[in-house]
Amino acid sequence: MEGKKKHKILVVDDEASQRELLEMVLSGEGYQVQTGSSGEEAIQKVEEGFFNLVIMDLKMGGMGGLEALRRIKEVSPAIQVLIVTAYASIDTAVQAMRSGALNYLTKPIDLEELKIQVEKTMELSDLLAENETLKAQVENIFQNSKIIGKSRRIHEIFDTLAMVAPTDATVLILGESGTGKELLADAIHANSPRRNGPFVKVNCAALPENLLESELFGHEKGSFTGAVARREGRFKLADGGTLFLDEVAEMSLLLQAKLLRVIQSRSFERVGGTQTLKTDVRLVVATNKDLEEEVARGRFREDLYYRLNVIPIRMPPLRERREDIPLLAEHFLTLIASRNNKMIRGFTSEAMDLLIRSRWRGNVRELENVVERAVIMAKGDLIRPEDLPSQLLAAPEPEEEREKEMVAGQTLSEVERKAILTTLDLTGGNRTETARMLGISRRTLQYKLKEYGFSEKKKEQ
Repeated sequence: MEGKKKHKILVVDDEASQRELLEMVLSGEGYQVQTGSSGEEAIQKVEEGFFNLVIMDLKMGGMGGLEALRRIKEVSPAIQVLIVTAYASIDTAVQAMRSGALNYLTKPIDLEELKIQVEKTMELSDLLAENETLKAQVENIFQNSKIIGKSRRIHEIFDTLAMVAPTDATVLILGESGTGKELLADAIHANSPRRNGPFVKVNCAALPENLLESELFGHEKGSFTGAVARREGRFKLADGGTLFLDEVAEMSLLLQAKLLRVIQSRSFERVGGTQTLKTDVRLVVATNKDLEEEVARGRFREDLYYRLNVIPIRMPPLRERREDIPLLAEHFLTLIASRNNKMIRGFTSEAMDLLIRSRWRGNVRELENVVERAVIMAKGDLIRPEDLPSQLLAAPEPEEEREKEMVAGQTLSEVERKAILTTLDLTGGNRTETARMLGISRRTLQYKLKEYGFSEKKKEQ
């Protein structure tokens, strides 16, 4: 009975007598039970707090059980749902399962069957919490890749990489800070014909202009104060391999002009030198800025932008691929617990639910830092909500505040991109319907999706 006290159940039915009966029976079994009278109320309660299980009637006034089920799964994919229906049939069962229900019960409910189903569901919930790594395993396309994910967005990136990696095409990786752009560059090199050559990385934001020029092209002895010997630059060191330029938008216009020349002629001179050197490198660049906006503001050369924007790939922020959070969290937990000599088996269902709900403005990097803190603070063999930072325990933002956050301070091109991708998700990937809803031509939509790095192979619904 002690274990059952930790399990929380939400009973949703528009018939008061049915709600009261199930609440009485399940409370008598030791579960913590809340009730709701509509699909709308169920969604609100799930947004406000954690539940191990939702038991919900299929047919209700207002929003039906299937629509509420879909919305609940969007809010918290980890929640298990049992559908109750008086209209038992193979069709309704299959439909409920496809929408994310674990199982279904028929009216009038057999109370003994209810108890058995609930107990099995709670055992499953505990098992998934303790073995999230096994549940979330996915076979990545690139064996050497450290990219972790099973979401549609990540699989689209894998599809693009499978086509791009074997070529010598320049790749432009776009995305917010902390999304894993460097890991994409690693995967491109590791799966390219240049994999046995050097893979050289330069962070363009980490060095002032004069030092960055020397870092890229090398310098001759005496070319500037402190140049006590000749030094080879990264373009020379990367010869025959791949050169990754991170935060390329931080380059000055002067250095951008020199980079453009190298791309065009595959040649350069060391700082202070006159000898022209040849280089054979595959170029991969990354930025967290909107390069079109930078071009419009005169901060990035338009001709260089088009040279770099051969194959654009956008790494999505973590909030756009929440289904990957359990996999990432378990991966970091394994690494960090081992490094700190702590025996931690996983996360409780409630702790994982908090991770999935969080905003993650710092993306994957922030998630890794949160897991590291939790590992250090954990007193038991499972990560619990109290081990997580206090900001993760805060109540979810109201919908209108989230909408303001999505727009405020962003460029028009960023807002446009979010509108397009959100609508594409809403239509299940149907590009014709997406274009119609947005009031643009299908050709314009195709151009925009290509710009964002989406695969052209996406099938219409």
